[in-house]
Amino acid sequence: MINNKEKYTAFIKSEAQRLGFLSCGISKAGFLEAEAPRLENWLNNQMHGEMAYMENHFDKRLDPTLLVDGAKSVISLLLNYYPAQTQNPESYKISKYAYGQDYHFVIKDKLRELLHSIGETIGEVHGRAFVDSAPVLDKAWAAKSGLGWIGKNSNLLTQKTGSFYFIAELIVDLELHYDHAVTDHCGTCTACLDACPTQAIVAPYVVDGGKCISYFTIELKDNLPMEMKGQFDDWAFGCDVCQDVCPWNRFSKPHSEPLFNPNPDLLAMTKKDWDEITQETFNKVFKDSAVKRTKFSGLQRNIDFLK
Repeated sequence: MINNKEKYTAFIKSEAQRLGFLSCGISKAGFLEAEAPRLENWLNNQMHGEMAYMENHFDKRLDPTLLVDGAKSVISLLLNYYPAQTQNPESYKISKYAYGQDYHFVIKDKLRELLHSIGETIGEVHGRAFVDSAPVLDKAWAAKSGLGWIGKNSNLLTQKTGSFYFIAELIVDLELHYDHAVTDHCGTCTACLDACPTQAIVAPYVVDGGKCISYFTIELKDNLPMEMKGQFDDWAFGCDVCQDVCPWNRFSKPHSEPLFNPNPDLLAMTKKDWDEITQETFNKVFKDSAVKRTKFSGLQRNIDFLK
């Protein structure tokens, strides 16, 4: 049996690497003091649009010990999704994260395997896996554990890697060796603020979720507001503009996860193909994709709005 937290930590990080994660950082579970006023202001200023669920579980969002009994550590993990090939330039666009299979299932499987390995090697460890599926402030935890800093576009940014990765967590009742936050490297750059098609980045480090193209094309269930017509820059699902223009993403390298490879039909599609898309084609091209979240009717609504 392994018997100290440095060894536990080294084992967990090597297992994370074996499972294909880009990096792994660990923080002491506890109340996120610095995030509390930030989250409260964001909600009070109605920057969550109609995402009412963001108002729920305020305390749990800030304190993982309320989510997992006896929680001692938050293990944060990054998984690269940057694609080797992108869509036809004569096409409506979808966010790169949705090119392949739905990340929730891909990552959940890896997290289960990691938790199983921890139990097999270290002994009885209780914990839960989180992939964008519960009130966990994943970017805050990843930053606290030294995996990057939260940039002016409110995404986690990492030197030499950029930001095209998913963030996930294991929250466990095991004491580990904890990492430290890194410094902010945005400097005087305002590329993301200048490029946002809907001016959703209302100030450095502050994104009004209710103005974001990703919100409109994925989260909003009602009709798209006519005052936004012509501002979506051909994005039919999500938006990558603030990441595409970020200088740190010059260092993005293609992922090595076969499940994230796009359906070849998606890469070949033109605007004409999108305009004529049928339920059958939608089911085939986006069979296991996160695009299914918006349903065929939602995607059609988005495409009609772009015409």
